[in-house]
Amino acid sequence: MKRRQLLAAPLFGLAAMGGDLEVKALPDPALRVSDPEKYWARVRAEQYFLPEWRAYLNNGSLGVAPRPVVAAVEAHLEKGATLATQEYPRWGYETLDAERTEMADFVGCKKDELAFVHSATDAMSTIAAGLDLKAGDEVLMTDQEHPSGKAGWAVRAQRHGVTVREVKVPLPPKSAEQLADIVVSAIGPRTRVLCFSGIISPTGIVMPVRLICDAARAKGVITVIDGAHMNGQVPVRLSELGCDYFAGSPHKWLFAPPGCGLLYIREENLDRLWPTIVTGDWDKKEAKAARFMKIGTNNRSLIVGMMAGLKFLKDLGPEHVYARIHELAKRNYRMAAERPYIEIKSGADDRLYGGLVTIGFRGAKTDQLYSKASERKIWVYGGDPLRLSTHIHTRPRDLEAFYAVADEVVGGKKS
Repeated sequence: MKRRQLLAAPLFGLAAMGGDLEVKALPDPALRVSDPEKYWARVRAEQYFLPEWRAYLNNGSLGVAPRPVVAAVEAHLEKGATLATQEYPRWGYETLDAERTEMADFVGCKKDELAFVHSATDAMSTIAAGLDLKAGDEVLMTDQEHPSGKAGWAVRAQRHGVTVREVKVPLPPKSAEQLADIVVSAIGPRTRVLCFSGIISPTGIVMPVRLICDAARAKGVITVIDGAHMNGQVPVRLSELGCDYFAGSPHKWLFAPPGCGLLYIREENLDRLWPTIVTGDWDKKEAKAARFMKIGTNNRSLIVGMMAGLKFLKDLGPEHVYARIHELAKRNYRMAAERPYIEIKSGADDRLYGGLVTIGFRGAKTDQLYSKASERKIWVYGGDPLRLSTHIHTRPRDLEAFYAVADEVVGGKKS
């Protein structure tokens, strides 16, 4: 099938196409049971554009869109360019009810509590700018938050006199209960907002979100979760997290193309948040979360790609994807633990990490490590500590290749 013939093809369940955009059926699930390594190797080879020589260990920064997602985006772009229908090939004025219903069902909330935005940064900025806070009100967060999770509150501090305070998180943590106790105990009499990551970006620590949110709610504190690393890495049911607001980034772990984000607003808070980017109907509160999507013309093809990514996950089986991500992370942890020159920042309890493991090098100089890894086509993120992130396209030999470089450069082992 030629690319131009995609205009007549359904956007999901695409038939095989010629050229670089060929999309094949997934391997037989029976192979996953009988030979899991062969199954996941075929998924990588047949469902991704990743070349054989690339070891990609930085999924936490930017996910890799599989072939069905790229095909869906291009098909929608081409279809939109024909103007063959009366439907605008955009979003920014449309509420996308069907797509929001499907995504809300997956992430565990009501359709009217969910808005599509551009990124987790977009959602976090909307939340920080939109809450009614006055001078002297305090925003509490951990000392491990991503700059995009912190910057919106920094603007409020400089512009409106809001106070921002950080609580130190132990690295590595001993338990979920320890983390919850440290964060909740830091809530003070002026604390109005508690903002923290569901999975901490620098270290991959999975926070006990429900424990913390329940305790904060009992104290009358608004909770905001930076969930950039959660959707697609671990099971998430937003209605069960107990938070008031949540920002998601499906391009990282949920197979979406860059430019997609999720904004969740707990139902009773829908009228408490002011929109920041607006067009007509911004003040129609009956639209609920959809009014936060009234932001002007945007690329709907990316939303089509996001929904294709969700379908890809469902076709693979979310439970199998989560299990594979975590199995690789545990393998990563074991390989790091075997090396005396490495200090692991992630908790030893594997319930405290999903697909992200962060390591340090006990004071060793690491500049040469990154240049050598780059020479060998190994893509990693960070300095010291260094964050390694594994997804279903990660091969065990990708991890072995990285640790071989670390042994040579930092560990002093000759290759």
